[in-house]
Amino acid sequence: MSITAIIVDDERLAREGLRQLLAETGEIELVGEAANADEAIELVEKHKPQLLFLDIEMPEKNGFDLLEELIETPYVIFTTAYNEFALKAFEVNAMDYILKPIELPRLKEAIARVKKQIVEIDQQPKSIRHLSEQDQVFIRDGDKCWFVKLTDIRMIESAGNYAKIYFDKHQPLIHKTLNALDERLSQSLFFRANRQQIINLHYIDKIEPFFNAGFLIYLKDGTKVEVSRRQSVKFKEMMSL
Repeated sequence: MSITAIIVDDERLAREGLRQLLAETGEIELVGEAANADEAIELVEKHKPQLLFLDIEMPEKNGFDLLEELIETPYVIFTTAYNEFALKAFEVNAMDYILKPIELPRLKEAIARVKKQIVEIDQQPKSIRHLSEQDQVFIRDGDKCWFVKLTDIRMIESAGNYAKIYFDKHQPLIHKTLNALDERLSQSLFFRANRQQIINLHYIDKIEPFFNAGFLIYLKDGTKVEVSRRQSVKFKEMMSL
């Protein structure tokens, strides 16, 4: 099984060195290389790779800035010369963190971790039915259970491999990723505002222009939700006359 991947690094020699090492592993199908965050975002949206080999320190936007702009994030292996970012890397659910100069055995170990995760996800039963506005969903968090109308859910927020569901005064956690939920939800009711949040369109109170051509959405409960520039374009196309 080959894993599709993109290398993101502002140093040409670093990209060449990593490309050669990846060829030796025989596990990776490179579908692109990027020298900066903006190039990488375009490549990710075009090729939808399973994995990013991502440098952290880059001009203008660093590796973390890049991840903040992505809606659907591939698996990430950070490749960097700096060890001080390790904690933050795992806070954004990176699969691994490899220090330069990269050695082949260490690289193989990181790839094996990604491959194991992909196999585990593929073996999970797939729920393919799309939910409509009329549906109700069963939610369980520990010893508490609810049967909730989709229209009563005002927001869903990412919490790593879990999602926090906001309805009434409750905020239970369920063991689902935001991407998995986004695939099932009605797009006439829910909108993916950014990498971390899905909002119920019926709960929007007002909208204001925001930084970098984005929007700031206020929900009826007072929650403020930032909509990225890219998602703002999608929102205007979807909601305008």
